[in-house]
Amino acid sequence: MSIYDFTVKDSKGNDVPLSNYKEKVLLIVNTATACGFTPQYKDLQDLYLQYKDQGFEILDFPCNQFGKQAPGTNDEITSFCEMKYKTTFTTFGKIEVNGDNADPLYKYLKQNSKGILGDSIKWNFTKFLIDREGNVIERYAPITNPSKIAGTIEKLLAKQ
Repeated sequence: MSIYDFTVKDSKGNDVPLSNYKEKVLLIVNTATACGFTPQYKDLQDLYLQYKDQGFEILDFPCNQFGKQAPGTNDEITSFCEMKYKTTFTTFGKIEVNGDNADPLYKYLKQNSKGILGDSIKWNFTKFLIDREGNVIERYAPITNPSKIAGTIEKLLAKQ
């Protein structure tokens, strides 16, 4: 099993097979529009613009489980991100990342990530870095600014 076996919903409710992202380096992030970490959207966009032409994608999954900090509909969230932070990476439909209703992708990411962060997602803007083969390489805490991940992304992009 790999991340390519999962299908997720886009912000319009359409199925998107993650196999569409084969051979890409991915940063998968659970986000929120009313969080102290929300300004990271700018840093995520900067990272995306810097590396997208080399095979890098950001997959943005809004989540309202932490302090109800992702209010609104999928369309409202997408519009907010595009207008306020000029995001051009893909924002998917709102999901849950913990508990009985956790999205299967996030169950997989948590089970297959290294580190001392535990089994549950602690807060918004937890980041998972995926290599071109679909392996979870690293899990980053919400406090990790996306710019700090650039060096690792470059190394993964250099591997063909």
